[in-house]
Amino acid sequence: MSELAAGVQVVRGEMQPWTDHTTPRPALAALLTDVVPANRRTLILGPHAPQLIESVLAHSADVTILVRSVADAQQLGEDFGPCLQVIAGALDGLQTEPYDVIIASDGLDRVLGYDSADLSWTARLGALAALAAPDAVVVLGLENEFSLLNLLDSRPADERHGDDEWRPLHDDPTRPVAVDQLKSALPWACEVYADFGSRSFVRADVAATARPGELPTRLAGAALESVDVPLLSPAAEGVDTAARAGLLAAIPTGWLAIAGTGATHDVYAQSADVVLTADQTLTGWDTTIIGDPAPTTAPATTTTATTAATTTTPTTTAPPATGGSLFFDPSVVPSTVPSGVSVESVLFRLAAAEDVPAFRKLAADLGDWVTESRLVLRWDDVIYDGDSFAYGISGWVAEDPIDKEDLLAAAWARFHDRLIGQHRRHPWPPWMLGDDLISAWLGMSGIEPPEQTPATSPDSLPATAEQVACGKELAAALDVVLETGTTTTVDVRTTLAEAEEAKRELFELKGHVYGLERTLGFRNKAMKTRENRIRELRGQLQRLTTAHERIRGSRTYAVSRVIFHAAQVRKPKVVARKLARRIRQR
Repeated sequence: MSELAAGVQVVRGEMQPWTDHTTPRPALAALLTDVVPANRRTLILGPHAPQLIESVLAHSADVTILVRSVADAQQLGEDFGPCLQVIAGALDGLQTEPYDVIIASDGLDRVLGYDSADLSWTARLGALAALAAPDAVVVLGLENEFSLLNLLDSRPADERHGDDEWRPLHDDPTRPVAVDQLKSALPWACEVYADFGSRSFVRADVAATARPGELPTRLAGAALESVDVPLLSPAAEGVDTAARAGLLAAIPTGWLAIAGTGATHDVYAQSADVVLTADQTLTGWDTTIIGDPAPTTAPATTTTATTAATTTTPTTTAPPATGGSLFFDPSVVPSTVPSGVSVESVLFRLAAAEDVPAFRKLAADLGDWVTESRLVLRWDDVIYDGDSFAYGISGWVAEDPIDKEDLLAAAWARFHDRLIGQHRRHPWPPWMLGDDLISAWLGMSGIEPPEQTPATSPDSLPATAEQVACGKELAAALDVVLETGTTTTVDVRTTLAEAEEAKRELFELKGHVYGLERTLGFRNKAMKTRENRIRELRGQLQRLTTAHERIRGSRTYAVSRVIFHAAQVRKPKVVARKLARRIRQR
């Protein structure tokens, strides 16, 4: 074993120049904080983000990390100094005394170098087990080849990993591809968490019993929606289908096996800059917020959501603004969330069944339940147990209280985007979309429809657009902070549906253009006929005008005018006397 600058040791299998890409994983850091015992000799195996390393260093002073990249090892040595012992090399090149804690949450894919032997996953696991003490705590990650995102990924297999994430791409028959296979392959009894996009970790047995619309399913769907991967179809539909079949624990992006210690919480989920933990109870979920964002002087009051009504609790600080006018306020997240499904799931079901009366009734009940609040309303986080409604774990609020009408408009606008954007079945006509449909749902919730006024200009917006404008802005701001509307890729199914719709619209527009061309042709012929007739009438008028002028200039016309005026005289003797008097005067 040799040593480089910054106290970095080198064993066989190091790679240079090289670097392995890592990303912060707050939910995993919170989980490691709970399961890693204090003051134990600890080994961190493989590339890990600095945030994860800090969570381990907070518990133990004797921590070693093994990374295959020399550049990464030198950077870690400079960042953490003597607090962290850094070794550059491969797993098969490390020979040392057993460790009390081994953390390999990145898995066993990036622990070998170019010069290492072609070890299978089972052989790598054997090398890891040789470094573990008999009673060691082991945290081992495993990528799920059967994950929903992997199945729906539209990229070929050789394009799914960049050069900064080099790993063998050939099939490994020894790699586990299910929870039971993972438990059977490990030499220790363990607890397995389902890893959804590194944003939500749900205990496998809890995920297996989750159904569509319940808290684990909602967290899994939200986590997978935020992953920027080109998909063949939307992930939300697959998540609901898997949950309905009891297979939610079989489709995560990976698993995390924890051996040598018991699980602390059932769920770890990242929300904004904090981590939410949840434990299942007989009546619902007990939630806790880990990590409080930096305080700010923005709102002085906080709206706390309860099952029956909205109450205002004074507070002195609030988190900084994020994504425009919205920010995450942990104090509005209820400590107890009841069991039940989301309102969105129920609305989707009713819309697909074309049960408009039940949809109207549920919308009316929601309109009666909603009141003015700072908490931005979203139907995918409002829980419905068949009788009452309750807020979920969403803590995104505005600086000032929002009117009931705008809250409902925001919730219905978000529901519209998810219903229409996912091409779900619904009973409304295909031309009744956008603001008109949102306004109709608002009317079902008790909000009076706007009065239709005549447009004052071609650019005047309809009354429905003005009614839902504020709600659509709130929904767009919520999509930004939830990272659900910022991805640049579109799934293939949506692209094909949009292409088919564009083809239909093009066919209709071609027919419309053909009809206009025929109409313009007929009108052009009529215009030419009218123009010829006008020319004929104009020639006749010119001839008549010339003849009239010639007649008016003749002596005959002058004599006829004198005769005409003389014929108008009624008393000839009086006229004769007047003429004689004028002649005498002259």
